[in-house]
Amino acid sequence: MEDGKGQKQTISKLTPGDGIRSIRSSNVFRAINFELYTKPNAVIMAIGVVAIGITFGYIAYMRSKYDGLGYYTAVQDDGKELFLKRKSRWE
Repeated sequence: MEDGKGQKQTISKLTPGDGIRSIRSSNVFRAINFELYTKPNAVIMAIGVVAIGITFGYIAYMRSKYDGLGYYTAVQDDGKELFLKRKSRWE
């Protein structure tokens, strides 16, 4: 397509915010870097945030339960580690 001055116009369907999707690239690059070409999905992102939150919550819960049991790590002279129950000096 030419305009009145003899210059070729390219018809592009680029919209603001396309980012890297607007760059010409090979299919291999697109397959390897799939996440660069997909649009953000708020539902999937929310599910991921909830899953990570549950995971960190579970780790914190397990740590608090372990600390509540009263065990500690003792290292012997030969480098061997033992888990011993804390004892009061009164016992």
